[in-house]
Amino acid sequence: MANTYTQIYLQFVFAVSRRQSLLTAPLKDPLEKVMCGLTAQHKAKVLAVYCNPDHIHLLVSMPPSLSPSKLMETVKTGSSNWLNTHGGYGGSFRWQKGYGSFSYSKSHVSRVARYIHNQHQHHQKLTFKEEYLALLERYEISYQPEYLFEWLE
Repeated sequence: MANTYTQIYLQFVFAVSRRQSLLTAPLKDPLEKVMCGLTAQHKAKVLAVYCNPDHIHLLVSMPPSLSPSKLMETVKTGSSNWLNTHGGYGGSFRWQKGYGSFSYSKSHVSRVARYIHNQHQHHQKLTFKEEYLALLERYEISYQPEYLFEWLE
């Protein structure tokens, strides 16, 4: 019997609406667990996740039947619902529209996971804006600046 065999590794980067630093330390671990559960609903596996105060990095292994947009819809909707219920936002928490998605080969997964887990140290040197623009440029992704995240200056 024929079967489908794939290796699909994607890093997703998305931000809190208006880049507010709302993801406080007490929310970090439970929110990461919620995102892992939401991802697992689609038979995808979180390989690394890091909740910065104003943005998220999520590295996943995905089945071929799952589109990146469907996974992001599930993760962003489910986690914002959780934050509004358990984070004390009373329905006012929102993610910014859109996200970045970057693909990797198996040989790069451990390096990307280390990068994600070291976000705290990484952002002592670079702002989120500098990091995000560098990712877009490194992966030669064309973009229009007016459609990027709302940046806090």
